[in-house]
Amino acid sequence: MAATLEGRRVAILVTDGFEQIELTEPRRVLDENGAKTDLVSPKTGEVQGFNHDEHADKFNVDAPLEEASVDDYDALVLPGGVMNPDALRIDERAVAFVRGFVEAGKPLAAICHGPWTLIEAGAVDGRRMTSWPSLKTDLRNAGADWVDQEVVVDHGLITSRWPDDLPAFTRKMVEEFAEGNHGPGLTQNARQQAKG
Repeated sequence: MAATLEGRRVAILVTDGFEQIELTEPRRVLDENGAKTDLVSPKTGEVQGFNHDEHADKFNVDAPLEEASVDDYDALVLPGGVMNPDALRIDERAVAFVRGFVEAGKPLAAICHGPWTLIEAGAVDGRRMTSWPSLKTDLRNAGADWVDQEVVVDHGLITSRWPDDLPAFTRKMVEEFAEGNHGPGLTQNARQQAKG
């Protein structure tokens, strides 16, 4: 039986500069599988998508970050692009929002440069992951086991490298989001406490 996301709410965290297809394709697949998706952003009004380094479309923000609560969502998607995650990882509210999903054991999906924000949230230590190749050293320095594969799943964390990986990424995203909570304790601090 195919996974269903009926009744699940998914936050997609972005600001200006996200790779448009890395938002629109996961959102389309989630919606088609019954999820309700919200664009959450530190910005209000609209956010600007990009096709590589060219301006693309603007999208309405459904939930301003200052009003969004991790408790309202079952899962989180972090699209890439360079500017988007680079801005999010220095926004304390965005990092806290991501950390909330990690601490609650809720599934997360990050593609391309999206894992930059996961590093800031303390969510990659000991995790097997992939990303855009230029993040390899950043992720390894933060304790991740970086591999070059189209999609990697590690206890509810789904990662992929780039837009060509979207079919595999979205397929695994639906599976993991349908499974639901993967249990708390995935941050660096929680791992250290568990080790003794």
